[in-house]
Amino acid sequence: MKPTPQYHPPVDAAERKAIKPVICYPVDTLLLPDMDTYAAARDTLKLTDALVVPPREALTFKVPKGHFFRIISTDGPQVGDLNLWNADDLKERFYSGKTRALHGTHLSTGDRMWSSFPHMRPLATITRDTLDWYGFDEYGGGVHDVIGTRCDPYTGRLLSGKDYHQCCHSNLIRALAAETGLSPAQAEMHVHDVLNVFMCTGFTLDTHQYFMKASPVRPGDFIEFFAEIDLLGGLSACPGGDCGEQHSSDTAPCYPLTVEIYRPDPDTLGNWTSPERSSYSGSHGL
Repeated sequence: MKPTPQYHPPVDAAERKAIKPVICYPVDTLLLPDMDTYAAARDTLKLTDALVVPPREALTFKVPKGHFFRIISTDGPQVGDLNLWNADDLKERFYSGKTRALHGTHLSTGDRMWSSFPHMRPLATITRDTLDWYGFDEYGGGVHDVIGTRCDPYTGRLLSGKDYHQCCHSNLIRALAAETGLSPAQAEMHVHDVLNVFMCTGFTLDTHQYFMKASPVRPGDFIEFFAEIDLLGGLSACPGGDCGEQHSSDTAPCYPLTVEIYRPDPDTLGNWTSPERSSYSGSHGL
């Protein structure tokens, strides 16, 4: 947050502040997802797999390209931290920063989860969100953010002087290590900033600090994605529960999250094809 000013405003301070903002990344030329095709495919969905992520733990799951997956609130209000990787190449993973720059601080239906450089292509498209009614509240809070990172033992140690291993960062490391056979140290290099599923967050209006508040999610709510490429997912059921009071906690009420994977009738996808990686030359001017 900004410190207390040490300098007096210049005579043209009001004029400088009155300059209108410019959107950094205009998306007028961004190829939009074919939501009509996805909607038609949804009418033919058949459940192929499901798993339950226990409270304060994480699990991995695989989603073939052209399939859908849902993250579902089951027993009570619970937020989850989602990582996505190319199932065949862990170096290609969800890039929350660029996703935020393209779609905003919070995601919902029609937004896409973009992958890291040099690939820069959509990994998944959000096709349904039962919490889309929430929008933004009077505090500036919204649901499904890409501004937070994930609760982790390093920040916990920095702020409290204690170690806590059920945080989402460590949960995802253990889950990825179990899935791949990597050591925890190797797996940690692939765990990345998340989509905070169901989490309600924003920036305070006075100090612009990142805040969280109790999630509006209730049993039966879900967010649904279409897999644009073959995906490996990792989902942690956050130890903060609904994150209404704290995270990285053994005392907050926590609940499981369910992941369901669906196969549509391939004929309903029409001319859909899995996106190619970025066509940038990679020369970087050399």
